[in-house]
Amino acid sequence: MMKGMDVDDQAALDAAERAADDAPWLTPAQQQEWRALVHLLATLPPALDAQLKRDAGLNFYEYQVLGVLAMADDCTRGLSELAILSAGSPSRLSHALTRLEKAGWVERRPGDFGRRMQARLTAAGQEMLDDVAPAHVREARRLVVDVLTPEQLTALAEAARAITAVTHEERPGRC
Repeated sequence: MMKGMDVDDQAALDAAERAADDAPWLTPAQQQEWRALVHLLATLPPALDAQLKRDAGLNFYEYQVLGVLAMADDCTRGLSELAILSAGSPSRLSHALTRLEKAGWVERRPGDFGRRMQARLTAAGQEMLDDVAPAHVREARRLVVDVLTPEQLTALAEAARAITAVTHEERPGRC
């Protein structure tokens, strides 16, 4: 038994190790599909990032934050909601908002009754989004939409939603 562990902790660790040993390996076909997904995840985000950095000095996550704010009533969202909708941790959101505030594209302010902070897209932020969105849409079409059939795009979206549902449930700190 490891130092500092009680009998129940050790039993749980042993059970987890046995379960991992019993995990079925991927078939050759599954391995091929898995590697294709891993390659997509390794290449698509940097390609989208490169276009946004080149055209607007933004990374993809910052663009997502601005886009989520642009779609909100009054271009404003609470920070907790914004972190969830932009698929980032509160810490990542805080760092992104600091950069976006320095650029003049976002402002943070207290919410109603002085509770919970909010982020609001500024007029300059909306103007920047309006300027960069056409190039970003062209890049999204070039890299994804136009290389897939409508059926493939629908299947990709369905698969993405199914995987995201599982990963969303497993995010640390969620109830």
